Amino acid sequence: MPGFGLLVDGFDDGVVDPVLWPQSYGNPVEAGGRARIPCTTGYAAYKSAAAYSLRWSQIAARVIPPAATGATSAACSLLVLTGTAGTDAGFLIDPAQNAMGLYLRVGYADPGALFPAYDPAAHAWLRLREDAGTLRWETSPDGLTWTVRRSAATPAWATQTDLALVIEAHRDAGPADYAEVDSLNVTRAGRLVPADRTAAGPGPAAHTTSTMTGG
Repeated sequence: MPGFGLLVDGFDDGVVDPVLWPQSYGNPVEAGGRARIPCTTGYAAYKSAAAYSLRWSQIAARVIPPAATGATSAACSLLVLTGTAGTDAGFLIDPAQNAMGLYLRVGYADPGALFPAYDPAAHAWLRLREDAGTLRWETSPDGLTWTVRRSAATPAWATQTDLALVIEAHRDAGPADYAEVDSLNVTRAGRLVPADRTAAGPGPAAHTTSTMTGG
């Protein structure tokens, strides 16, 4: 079975791909070159087939959460799901709470969850990455330079080949809105670094309720 790195979608053709997202619900759409997920008091999501592995793989995307207007919680989550309800890993961004949850849950609980203050510029891009026995939650302002926000030993379930990705939005009150996602696992072009003119050689080329709790 493929790793999540092979789940790639630029959301540019105006159609929710039925092969990539066969379990989607709540009428998400593509608009303006992005995935658009309704954020209402119901639930809506892009959801992939349960056909992937997280071992030596990643989920990376640009995520724009919904507006917080009139809500105590207005959240967008990006989670890798196992076949066991409440056992998952990923991110939850909630601008109504000015926080970002970094989760590795069993039975819907994670005593080690972290909740850094959400910064829409610094945390514009999210990446969940497994590498040599370590799971990392990373953020980036541009999809090029990444900062590790949390790391943990890779859970045994990461090697399973029936994992799914869900990108979901929900709010507890307030006017209906939407979350947006772009460039899922789409490689971004690197930036050339000017050569150091004092050096001998050329410079290098830089190549589920939504309320957050620790329980």
